[in-house]
Amino acid sequence: MPALDRRRFLHASATSLATIGVMSSVPAWARGASLTGGLMQQGFDEVSGATIDLTIGAGPRSVQGRRGPGIAVNGSVPGPLVRLTEGSPVRINVTNTLDADSSIHWHGLLVPFQFDGVPGVSFPGIKPGQTFTYALPPIRQAGTYWWHSHSDLQEQAGHYGPIVIDPAAPDPVQADRDYVLLLSEFTSLMPHAIMDKLKKGEGYFNYQKTTWTDDYPLSGADRRMWAKMRMMPTDILDVTGSTYTYLANGFGPKEGMEFLFNPGERIRIRVINGSSMSFFNVRIPGATMHIVAADGQNVRPVPVEEFQIGTAETYDFIVEPTGEAMTIVAESMDRSGMAVATLASRPGARAPVPALRDPPLLTMADMGMSGMGHGGMAGMQGGGGAMAGMDHSAMGHGNTDSATIPAMTTASEPMGGMDMGGMNMRDTSMLPPDVKVGPGLDMVAMNPVDRMGDPGIGLAGLPHKVLTYKDLVALEPNDDLRTPSRQMEIHLTGNMERFMWSFDGKKFSAVSDDPIRFANNERVRVKLVNDTMMAHPIHLHGHFFELVNGSPADRQPQKHTVIVQPGGSAMFDLTADEPGDWAFHCHLLYHMHAGMFQIVTVAGAPDTPHDERGGESE
Repeated sequence: MPALDRRRFLHASATSLATIGVMSSVPAWARGASLTGGLMQQGFDEVSGATIDLTIGAGPRSVQGRRGPGIAVNGSVPGPLVRLTEGSPVRINVTNTLDADSSIHWHGLLVPFQFDGVPGVSFPGIKPGQTFTYALPPIRQAGTYWWHSHSDLQEQAGHYGPIVIDPAAPDPVQADRDYVLLLSEFTSLMPHAIMDKLKKGEGYFNYQKTTWTDDYPLSGADRRMWAKMRMMPTDILDVTGSTYTYLANGFGPKEGMEFLFNPGERIRIRVINGSSMSFFNVRIPGATMHIVAADGQNVRPVPVEEFQIGTAETYDFIVEPTGEAMTIVAESMDRSGMAVATLASRPGARAPVPALRDPPLLTMADMGMSGMGHGGMAGMQGGGGAMAGMDHSAMGHGNTDSATIPAMTTASEPMGGMDMGGMNMRDTSMLPPDVKVGPGLDMVAMNPVDRMGDPGIGLAGLPHKVLTYKDLVALEPNDDLRTPSRQMEIHLTGNMERFMWSFDGKKFSAVSDDPIRFANNERVRVKLVNDTMMAHPIHLHGHFFELVNGSPADRQPQKHTVIVQPGGSAMFDLTADEPGDWAFHCHLLYHMHAGMFQIVTVAGAPDTPHDERGGESE
């Protein structure tokens, strides 16, 4: 590891942005800099300056007494916080000591495409024993971002870390203390073992299905309906707390992650979802959080009591903690576990940790039938027999041969006051002609309405304020107000039972697939339609796009990652002004690995073969 300037860490003032996390009067990253017992360090240090050196290595890691394989950068998981300054260039030397190729992608950063860090798309990757230099020109942005491997499944093993870019001008967000809260997961399983289990049975990790007790609130008719569809109403996340321990800055919920504060202070928390497969519901019981930035971009402050953060998103919020301590809860979306940190007025102070809430259930809206009933399945027809009398066995989830896809037939009984006779959830005639129908597509959303006003699975109807995309308004006006010249529709498709994921029914193939093409500086409206029953965080490299969320055109919020709710749609306006080849994919790691990935090409970059693209190597 590079030598640490401990005096700078220990003398950081209360207003310093360098404060990452506190477990005692000394920051966690200053206490645990050396490896103990051959294990990787938990928590992270900070690197900055005109030249930054990062080293990728493998070894064992331990969380709450559980050991597992790890990939660390500079000896820690997460890797170090990379601190940059808007307007300043930086050279980042990345040395790979693994016995396999590796890489680093600077998630959300606007960089030349050859430094984006995606092997096979923008550079050849970093070979074992090689050092690759990311020679980044003056940084063009400020805010909260993160970095991670884009090689194989290394991200799951710990190859990720935070980025904070200090603004050149005075920051419009003022706080007395500034902390990073990086959410992620730990598992003792090898990443490829998880992928293998998902391919053999997508419900392998879903312990919420409660096979023995069936204690979630569904009627017998609803249970039979789900069984005939070969689906589970609790199929919220593919990998759950049954194997994951959820982490706050690399620490498990029992390991005492703390952020110190003094009474009366304004605390800025930069929340980064650096997980591989998890959505989190973040709240501080008894406190109001003011959301001030989304994906690194400032927004008008939004007071909320809870927000859902998808994989790869970032949110900054301001909170004024009261009392001796307050608990920061990051509950997994399926409520199978949580990451925990404490806002503490003194080292060791604690507040109660709330119990996990009841698991949420998928709804009619998640089936792409918005407007046909929004409660849970049990909420239809007075809470019982929501879809009783319907023949769902005809959906054919076990038979994905497109030539034999039958229509869903129903009895004449109404559902939610509507006649559901003749309903067909596999009606491929509803799809555009460029969507491939075959084994990789087992569902078509019947009525995929805009769900940007949805707070996320399980959060609708709560008695407190939960953030939605429609709440976000850009703090500063956007610089491109042109009306999009065309609209593009992309379908998110999959076969949940076979764990097949794709765009437009086509699994990515680097050999045969044509990229999505944009002209340089073209203004396009992109509509994403989710034909699956899972939420997907969709990320476009190298660009920000503006959510079409009902805000004034000049104040549409800019993001690099958008959650598309199950059975719903989302739209964004894109100015394709970054020439080069860029990755476009679902940020659920195993979904991307299974095929929900595509290349976006923006005209105007040199036509250089993929295997020749790169920076400076030695």
